[in-house]
Amino acid sequence: MRSEQKTPDQPGSDDKAARLAVTVFPVLVLLAGAAGLLTPGTFAGWTESVPYLLGVVMFCMGLTMTPLDFKGVAKRPWAVAIGLVAHYVIMPGLGWIIAHALGLPPQLAAGVILVGCAPSGTASNVVTFLARGDVALSVSVATVSTVLAPLVTPPLTLLLAGAYLPVDAGSMMTDILKTVLLPVIGGLVVRLVAGKAVDRVLGVMPWLSSLAVAAIVCAVVSGSADTIKSAAVSVLAAVVLHNGLGLALGYGAGKITGLGRPASRAMAFEVGMQNSGLAASLATAHFSPLAALPAAVFSVWHNISGALVAAWMSHSSRRRQQAPETGPSPAAVAEEA
Repeated sequence: MRSEQKTPDQPGSDDKAARLAVTVFPVLVLLAGAAGLLTPGTFAGWTESVPYLLGVVMFCMGLTMTPLDFKGVAKRPWAVAIGLVAHYVIMPGLGWIIAHALGLPPQLAAGVILVGCAPSGTASNVVTFLARGDVALSVSVATVSTVLAPLVTPPLTLLLAGAYLPVDAGSMMTDILKTVLLPVIGGLVVRLVAGKAVDRVLGVMPWLSSLAVAAIVCAVVSGSADTIKSAAVSVLAAVVLHNGLGLALGYGAGKITGLGRPASRAMAFEVGMQNSGLAASLATAHFSPLAALPAAVFSVWHNISGALVAAWMSHSSRRRQQAPETGPSPAAVAEEA
């Protein structure tokens, strides 16, 4: 067993800012989805903007990155490798199993699988922070999973979703390079060249990303508003199962491999939270707006569930810190298991 890493108490101002972001973001996305559903004609033509909106999200992600993020990978290659394998095995596999078990129609099945094949979600680092998890590991896994997405996501989607719909893996790889990798690299270069200027506006980046993701959800929902009501229950069931099992199995993967509690918390969110913006963009471009519906619902749900799980983990961590040194209570032991 590896020794458990300690996560220092976070500054109060950072904690409040993170809580505000993770609370407001799902509300914003939910409102955007409601607007697309209730007044789809208002957003006619927005579907074509989805790849560009995703580019904005990924550029903002690149602006928040530094070379230290990549040094963290070199310092802990074993832990990062476990996170990557868990992410790209658990979520794609769950997507296929759930789509098959629920008997989803081809468009929705392909959409659920595509969500599972996407890299880690952009909000996973914030939620790990709130959960008092290993933020450094979370950032490393999210960074590498995003960089590897052009090489991993298309063949996985072809393997698992090819039986439902035709998948052009080569074209999908090109789209990921253009809408994910190039914007991330561009943002990283700008951060390196104009670091001081970027630092002054860094606090705006999460909100700009949130607005862009909300616009993506609005475009996706408005594009398939007529069929959403009939498919809403099955899609919601698929998303809740996919996300919930991903969080649980991600945490379990960390515990089984002896990474320790803070790292296991990071693993939970790196596995269970997906880059649903990318999944929505790819589904819209390669399948249909209906196939992008699971990604739109996932975008709302995984932030709500992530915030709730993080609050529970943070509360249990505080209880352990406040427990007397005579030994843990039976309740604490049960909670730790």
